[in-house]
Amino acid sequence: MAEAGISEPFDLHEEGGALILRLSGRWTLDTVRRTDRDLRSVARRPTHRLVVEAEGLTGLDSAGAWAIRRTLDQAEALGAATELRGLSDAYRPILDKAVVPDPRAPVAPPSTGGLLAPLEGAGRAVLHGAKVGRNLAGFFGYTLVTLAGVIVRPWRLRVTATVAQMEATGLNALPIVGLLCFLVGIVLAYMGALQLKQFGADILTVNLVGVAVLREIGILLAAIIVAGRSGSAFAAQIGTMKVNQEVDALETMGLSAVEVLVLPRLIALIIVMPLLTIWANAAGLLGGSVVALFLLDLSFTQFLTQLQAAVRFWDFGTGMIKAPVFALVIALVGCYDGLRVSGSAESVGRYTTRAVVESIFLVIVLDALFAVAFAEIGI
Repeated sequence: MAEAGISEPFDLHEEGGALILRLSGRWTLDTVRRTDRDLRSVARRPTHRLVVEAEGLTGLDSAGAWAIRRTLDQAEALGAATELRGLSDAYRPILDKAVVPDPRAPVAPPSTGGLLAPLEGAGRAVLHGAKVGRNLAGFFGYTLVTLAGVIVRPWRLRVTATVAQMEATGLNALPIVGLLCFLVGIVLAYMGALQLKQFGADILTVNLVGVAVLREIGILLAAIIVAGRSGSAFAAQIGTMKVNQEVDALETMGLSAVEVLVLPRLIALIIVMPLLTIWANAAGLLGGSVVALFLLDLSFTQFLTQLQAAVRFWDFGTGMIKAPVFALVIALVGCYDGLRVSGSAESVGRYTTRAVVESIFLVIVLDALFAVAFAEIGI
């Protein structure tokens, strides 16, 4: 029924054995919310003929058109003949496009407030994460199948594009990766030296820097920088091609978007990531050696001697194992989100941001899993 101060949006009466439903006013989402229960009861009333008179409509949106279409469809399902009279030609296209896949669906989802709102948000986030994970796993499988096809027919690999991506993701990233890892090495060595100096164990600063940089800091910083730099570039480049319909043009010509756009980026990043990791490790150790030289009064030769005694092969090897895995994740997430762009500049920005967040999140999660796995097997 209508609320106080609001005119009734419809009138119902019988005339000549037919049920007449006369609509009036603006039929928008707000109106349908208020009258949904009464409108559903109208559709269920036993009658041989239902006539909907729409001369009085002064406004109509998709929700109102959906409600009118649902009423007509439900009456027909119960065996009544239906007729729509007087609908303005301006509203006819909206009603023609209204589709009712499930008449039981509510007009709008119920609002959740209070303590249930955070729980609902958490549940939606979990479901969204599960959906993204499933789709990403499917994209990974499809990419592997395409890669296997390229391995069988190597002439299909776009070598020029792969080399160009190696330059963009590897060579051009050397300055920023080297600088940040060098500075982090300085900070790590300086903070470690301040604490160890209190116990007269200054020399162990070299051990701290060596193990931390080689096992964790070098590969993790390199992966995060690459995710923010190259992963976002992959999503933005492919997303812009989606907006410009270049991806559709590729598929129209019979070319695979994964083979043309994804594989060169994936292969290039898997090749350059271990090299970037070595570069990051060297820069971090160099930063630690600067602190050892000026704060601990150690010569560079003494630093190298202590470093050689402190680290093992697997301190370096663990980073090399992680590098191609992180590269695979960053490339897949960036390309996957780029291919999901729907066709607007806002969509490009949204999926580019999502690519960076998702890839960094997955890199950190995988790093934690690697740390636990390496601890369990004793390396």
